[in-house]
Amino acid sequence: MQPVAQSSGRLLDDSFLRFLPSPLREPRRPWLAILTGWALSLLGSIALASLSKLIAPALPAPEFPMKGPVVFLLLVAFAPFVETLIMGGVLSLLLRVVSPPVAIVLSAVGWGIAHSSEALGWGLVIWWPFLIFSTLFVVWRQRGVWLAIAIVTATHALQNVGPAYLVAFG
Repeated sequence: MQPVAQSSGRLLDDSFLRFLPSPLREPRRPWLAILTGWALSLLGSIALASLSKLIAPALPAPEFPMKGPVVFLLLVAFAPFVETLIMGGVLSLLLRVVSPPVAIVLSAVGWGIAHSSEALGWGLVIWWPFLIFSTLFVVWRQRGVWLAIAIVTATHALQNVGPAYLVAFG
């Protein structure tokens, strides 16, 4: 079952995900989708991290024992690309059996659970960016899988720049 774009060109307009800005729901302007996705994922993760620290300050954060430019590149370039490939594969399978909104939410929850195995607090924060990344993948997949991978990888890389800098050089 392939997701079908509606006459407006936007996917998800008739779902609970319609609250997301239109640049995330329409495969029209890659640069705007990337910047909107980055801003929304970053602001959401900062808000969730703050809320998580307020409610449960003792939750462990992820630890990265390595430092330096190689770690920065791994977190900004390698991890977003590899995670996008995995996410895209899983989403492509999910889209065969569930609707796009359900696939997007299942993907985000799955990534939250996966990151929780490293540190519970991280999983509570990371589901939101992956909701955005999953939405972008599903929407841009309408124009091509590799374009969807590029859009999501770029958005994810921007999301990781600040934290990667702190991990690598902080």
